[in-house]
Amino acid sequence: MDMRLLVGRYDGRVPRYTSYPSAPHFRAVVGDGGHRDWLARGGRSGAVSLYVHVPFCRAMCWYCGCNTRVAKDDVPVHAYAGALRREIALVAEAIDGRVPVARLHWGGGTPSILPPYVFETILGDLNQFFDLSPLAEHAVEVDPRGLAEERIEMLAAGGVTRVSLGIQTLSEPVQRKINRVQTLEQVASAVERLASAGIASFNADLMYGLPAQSVADVTATIGEVAKLGPGRVSLFGYAHVPWMKPHQLRIDEVELPDAHRRFDQLLAGADALADAGYRRIGLDHFALPEDSLAEAAEAGSLRRNFQGYTDDTASMLIGLGASAISETPDGYAQSLTSIPDWQRAIFAGRLPVARMRALSPEDRLRRSVIQDLMCERSVDLELRLAEHEYEPDHLDECLARLAGPAADGLIAVDGRRLRVTDRGWPFLRSLAAAFDAYLSPDETRHARAV
Repeated sequence: MDMRLLVGRYDGRVPRYTSYPSAPHFRAVVGDGGHRDWLARGGRSGAVSLYVHVPFCRAMCWYCGCNTRVAKDDVPVHAYAGALRREIALVAEAIDGRVPVARLHWGGGTPSILPPYVFETILGDLNQFFDLSPLAEHAVEVDPRGLAEERIEMLAAGGVTRVSLGIQTLSEPVQRKINRVQTLEQVASAVERLASAGIASFNADLMYGLPAQSVADVTATIGEVAKLGPGRVSLFGYAHVPWMKPHQLRIDEVELPDAHRRFDQLLAGADALADAGYRRIGLDHFALPEDSLAEAAEAGSLRRNFQGYTDDTASMLIGLGASAISETPDGYAQSLTSIPDWQRAIFAGRLPVARMRALSPEDRLRRSVIQDLMCERSVDLELRLAEHEYEPDHLDECLARLAGPAADGLIAVDGRRLRVTDRGWPFLRSLAAAFDAYLSPDETRHARAV
């Protein structure tokens, strides 16, 4: 069967599986919902990782699906930083010990929007309440536009080891349609100046499926970006969900490529990255062979969390900031999304938890299977079932759902061993969804699989 004919069959709306159960299945809680106890137990299990969410940008990109808002000046940023510092203290109090931190990641929004002394102060608080000495990676998401020297000095002085550059596309006509105009020269200058300051490791974030975007746009952008030498590249499909992100209404739906053209862009982009020497990692990441992400994929230690694919092996990820999600050994906890609500909770002296999801034994089993498929593109069901103390036939109804994809050559089934084929790679999320006990057949909340 022609690959493009498979799109209509398998391009359903499914989660990205950065967690399982996925975020729509978290449940509202009263108070801290027991998250304080989760943090205390997780803090006793070894090194943790920290994620700091900074939900501010100088202008709104119309494609954006993040929890962020426009800050024309630093007044709301300062107010947010004050609450964030208090949240750090509250979380540390719950953990009751200065636990070691393996990874520190700042996301957003645009974390590099923070004034240098604010960034320095927050980092100082983190170092006061946590042990940052074993940090293996300190990463910050950066907008190449207007990256002033003082911001680069701020990042270097803070010990940042890796930045993620939001590029998306270098096609100016497409950039204008998504309200994110930046030149190749701006991006190249940012890379050069960051490297001169000692921050040579960087990721490039790219997108396909944007309004008026073509296959030629995608491959041309990849060609230019590859010359800059990022160790990692993410290639995400634009998710048009204006009912959730009203600013996306500024994008003319008529100009969005249809499912088949999106699919062509994805395949062409993946081929262009392969030609440039990048190895495909999981679903939507690509890395040079010497990058630690590629090494983790080779070693079978790749993981997937709310930042995407990672080689982080910490037992707990603590999310700080409005809407941030923590992943603990007990389950998931998401902070209040509204900044005012988040601030009020913090200054009332409580952890700003909005929703949680405790993991049942069944959740843990299915999460391990989905993680294997998303990271390794294979899974030994017999091994996972035994590991979680289930009978060998427990997931046979899920296997039955894969009969069609197997007949179409998307997945190879050998008893209870599954391997996603190269033909099936673009539909990886749909294949993983066979093991999702919560996914509704008429799901509309998630982005399409391709």
